[in-house]
Amino acid sequence: MTARLPSLNGLRAFESAARHLSFTLAASELNVTQTAISHQIRRLEEELGIRLFIRQNRALALTPEARDYLPGVRAAFNDLRLATDRLLRKDDDKVLTVSTLASLAAKWLLPRLTDFQEQHPGIDVRITTSTSLVDFQRDNVDAALRYGRGQWPGLRADWLMADELFPVCSPSLLRGDKPLRQPEDLRDHPLLHTSNANSDDWRLWLTAAGLPADIARQPGITFDMIFMTIQAAIDGIGVAMGRTSYVQDDIAKGRLVVPFKIALPADAGFYLVSPEGHREAPKLAAFRQWVVAAAQNKA
Repeated sequence: MTARLPSLNGLRAFESAARHLSFTLAASELNVTQTAISHQIRRLEEELGIRLFIRQNRALALTPEARDYLPGVRAAFNDLRLATDRLLRKDDDKVLTVSTLASLAAKWLLPRLTDFQEQHPGIDVRITTSTSLVDFQRDNVDAALRYGRGQWPGLRADWLMADELFPVCSPSLLRGDKPLRQPEDLRDHPLLHTSNANSDDWRLWLTAAGLPADIARQPGITFDMIFMTIQAAIDGIGVAMGRTSYVQDDIAKGRLVVPFKIALPADAGFYLVSPEGHREAPKLAAFRQWVVAAAQNKA
């Protein structure tokens, strides 16, 4: 005898609430009220005869039975999404959506993308920029370029490149009344900073160079994106802490120079990240082959 399937609405409410560990966030995601989520969960628990959530004050936790149940429910919904995508797909096989950091797009990816388009004229590339993690199904993204250590559970991560940290500046700062000749000369120039993930770069480099870390706290300018920091250095406003992937083209074209020989290896690198465990679309395979080669200076 075939077991009767539980309510689909109840399963959707359960999967969303279990993922967020919040009825409120589940309600927002599914565009219903929190009361509706609570009722759907309660009916599902009654249908199954199993308690799914432990409600403690404002905290929500899964029962051991729910933890066992969740992977199968999540996989089932994922299969439904994929089947629907295949059913409705028209030109999507020719549209490749790539998520990346805005600075990496501006300083590394976009200058090279013409080569990919020439090699694959039938693929329409769409670039979206974000600093947050990608939900590939929800965001309709095929792949992402991300910085980290390559450990993203459930995702395939292909190594692209590592960075080194080193100061960069306009060639004009090597001349003038206060030329940059030794690292100690940094005291005479504004330091350009990038907030968030790269906020500690100057302190790390100064320590490695044997200089007081408090030089990093002297008056300077801080930007929220590294490509803006690099542009300020190109314009001669001050000295920026460069990362290889963001400055190599500007150095090659003479817009930036490296005033000192001290470079500090970064503790992470860039990866191409994509969903794991599903048949890969030819468009993604083509992009993967190209971007890995580009990162290795073969494209």
